[in-house]
Amino acid sequence: MGKLLALDYGKKRTGIATTDDLQIIATGLTTVDSKQLFPFLFKHLAENEIDEIILGFPKRLNNDPTHNTLPVIQLKEKLEKSFPKYKIQLIDERFTSKMAKQTMIDSGLKKMQRRNKALVDEISATIILQSYMESRENNALPNFNF
Repeated sequence: MGKLLALDYGKKRTGIATTDDLQIIATGLTTVDSKQLFPFLFKHLAENEIDEIILGFPKRLNNDPTHNTLPVIQLKEKLEKSFPKYKIQLIDERFTSKMAKQTMIDSGLKKMQRRNKALVDEISATIILQSYMESRENNALPNFNF
């Protein structure tokens, strides 16, 4: 069994999280400049056994698209073409940034440390991955149609 890899894609940065080999624990991996995402992925996927790539899917509370919905759809298509052996799964990412900031507060990080947007993105990717694993466990994976 390989690991799962989650991406919280943004125009500037992409937060990345992964699981252990048994796919039990989600852990933040890093944050990369979004322009460097594909070089990072080519290297990481060559060095690690990954089963699936989980991609945070942005939408508003009323399910309308956000400013980042179309770029994420385009990223999914590019991932599928670049890495055809991997299943790319979309998962709802609403509230992940707020949850990440709350996690930072709960962890006792000081105010200056909580301003680190790269850390927020990495924690958001971890939350996306944890949400995916819980949805999969409950057989409640979303089906997004565009």
